Amino acid sequence: MAKPAIVLVHGFWGGAAHWAKVIVELSKRGFDDLHAVENPLTSLAGDVERTRKMLAQQPGPVLLVGHSYGGAVISGAGHAPNVAGLVYIAAFAPDEGESLIDVGAPFPPPPGLGNLAPDSDGYVWIRPDKFRESFCQDLPADEAVVMAVTQKAPLGNVFGEKAGAPAWRVKPAWYQVSSGDRMIAPENEKRLAERMNAKKIITLDSSHVSLASHPAEVAGFIAEAAAALG
Repeated sequence: MAKPAIVLVHGFWGGAAHWAKVIVELSKRGFDDLHAVENPLTSLAGDVERTRKMLAQQPGPVLLVGHSYGGAVISGAGHAPNVAGLVYIAAFAPDEGESLIDVGAPFPPPPGLGNLAPDSDGYVWIRPDKFRESFCQDLPADEAVVMAVTQKAPLGNVFGEKAGAPAWRVKPAWYQVSSGDRMIAPENEKRLAERMNAKKIITLDSSHVSLASHPAEVAGFIAEAAAALG
């Protein structure tokens, strides 16, 4: 079977460009049908619909990959008939009727959440002076400051929005845990991976942004999942 198209879905506090290094690595591995959704982060339902629209443009099978909040998005959008599998990168994976708040509830809040700062319009930012230590402590300082300045804040209501039936209950899934994650508890990531009965679980010694700090390993994991679909 030919390589599937790969559709990458970003999380909170960044956009499609957070996948930049992984895109380069996947391209080197011969994946030439690559797409990265740019979601507005204003509602889970809206982001799922935006992702579905991109999926509908793909003529063949798709491997759908989500980072962080993007995991909630792919859990909903993954029901599209051409989605063959799902890859979660340090990601939320809510079950039906769960919100992101519900998913995080079984564990103490990770330290990065203490540095969130809602603004007067309802958008929730990470304090720029705390961004690196919260989100990407294993990136060089210059990369971290760019991420902090260009961060894309979600609307606060998204945290409480309930998810629909998840595609991971009916389609094969893979999960990468980040052991140094300060935005989602690593123990929670392991719980989510086990709950979805992931075909393979790997752990990287990484911050929340393994896609930026360990792009070769993340791309290799995605490529392995793509090969398994064949």
